[in-house]
Amino acid sequence: MMSSRKFFPKAPLLFKSLSTSMRLSAEDLFVHRDTSENNALTPFEFTEPNMARIAALVQNYPSGAQRSVLGAALDIVQRQIGWIPISAMHKVAEILSVPRVRVYEWATFYTMCKRRYRGKYHVKVCSTTPCMLRGAEIILRATEEATCCTVGGLSPDKIFGVDIVECQGACVNAPVLVVDDDYYEDVNVCDVYNIIKAIKCGKIPQTGPQNGRYASEPICGFTTLLEPPPPPGFGIQAALVSKK
Repeated sequence: MMSSRKFFPKAPLLFKSLSTSMRLSAEDLFVHRDTSENNALTPFEFTEPNMARIAALVQNYPSGAQRSVLGAALDIVQRQIGWIPISAMHKVAEILSVPRVRVYEWATFYTMCKRRYRGKYHVKVCSTTPCMLRGAEIILRATEEATCCTVGGLSPDKIFGVDIVECQGACVNAPVLVVDDDYYEDVNVCDVYNIIKAIKCGKIPQTGPQNGRYASEPICGFTTLLEPPPPPGFGIQAALVSKK
């Protein structure tokens, strides 16, 4: 019997290149390990104004539904000290009368909950598609150089922490750099250095678009609605116009 190899020679092997994104450690999203800075004995107490805020929030819900305040309470912790140690989670569970595991679930699910100290100023570079297409990788490198901090770490003086984050909801103004709650949009490399330099000097940089446009309007000016709108009845057939 004649071998099929004579008519169907073996095809050469084709090698396909594989492109992968940078690998980031995500252990801190769901695993806790006691450290000297973060353990059940880490000192934490709410300030009196923040306790009053939590008490006011609890009043918005019926008895037995204190769990509804969980997200707001953890946000108050983070705004008070900049991050959420496990001792603060225990304090929130105690105040709201919920099992500790419910607090763990929330803090490990939502990435905006910072379970490690991320510096006095938490700098976040968006890497989702619109920002990536507009040069997010270059913005990230400039941010690391300006803050003297690598992604996931802290600067030597612990003033800055840099992280890559997903969509910040300002895609039309990509690329976007976020410092704590302040958005800096339409940024380029020079803008990054100027923003970080201003923060180091104790100043508050101007937020919003950095290229001169207002909000998310086109940088080239208006492209639609350039004329007054037509009056009522415009374009209606004469037979359909009511006669008085």
